[in-house]
Amino acid sequence: MKLNELGHPALALPVDLDGFSVHIDAKRERADIVLARPPFNVISMRGREQLRITFEALDADARVRVIVLRAEGEHFSSGGDIRGFLEASPEHVSKLAWNVAAPTRCSKPVIAAGRGYCFGVGFEISLACDFRLATETTLYALPEQKLGQIPGSGGSARLQKMVGITRTKDIVMRSRRIGGRQAFDWGVATECVPDAELESATDALVDELRSFSPLAQRTAKKLLNDTEDSPLSIAIELEGHCYSRLRSSEDFREGVEAFHGKRRANFTGK
Repeated sequence: MKLNELGHPALALPVDLDGFSVHIDAKRERADIVLARPPFNVISMRGREQLRITFEALDADARVRVIVLRAEGEHFSSGGDIRGFLEASPEHVSKLAWNVAAPTRCSKPVIAAGRGYCFGVGFEISLACDFRLATETTLYALPEQKLGQIPGSGGSARLQKMVGITRTKDIVMRSRRIGGRQAFDWGVATECVPDAELESATDALVDELRSFSPLAQRTAKKLLNDTEDSPLSIAIELEGHCYSRLRSSEDFREGVEAFHGKRRANFTGK
């Protein structure tokens, strides 16, 4: 499916996608963004901008409940177009972190499912997603030190929130690779599954997320993102406000009635 077929009324969407494709399964309320520049799925400067626009369009698409970021072949992504950094303007480079943060800003659940290499911006955009599914072949790394650089799209900052300063220094300052199992043990990956089970694990997580109230999911994601750096007292107060608003929703009433009726809830997002 071409991006200009997504039905988003507010954006002039690109047609010639640079290194990825978009697939929408309206019946399953799922959209897949598939990195597709084999063999290593390098993400270009232009591709980063297009990925941001794609996430924004899918966020506005009523047919989509869950977004999956995945890749063709045996590697998720070896990272960015290195020569592109030398050719890009300072203004363009300054937007890199904003583009990569698109999955975080998206109100819908976003899953990154990757095997093989997940380096550089491939790792950074995965860290910006809500769920990371890894396999026993997955290797995460921020190798910018080998180029005389540092991660520039939020990778070290997000990683430090997850694993602390000691482990982040180990990964960033030594350009160290960590496998999928270790990433799971450290709390970086949501799950680590056998390589052959990545697709089925992704399908199962999509269906699980679709079973919940979309309103409650959007609220939970925004609350957790907004309170990540808040003092505990502020986070608890904001949680209470969100809880209070959801109490008046149709989805909450449906959830309570379904619970007492011992039936599956039919959430509508209202």
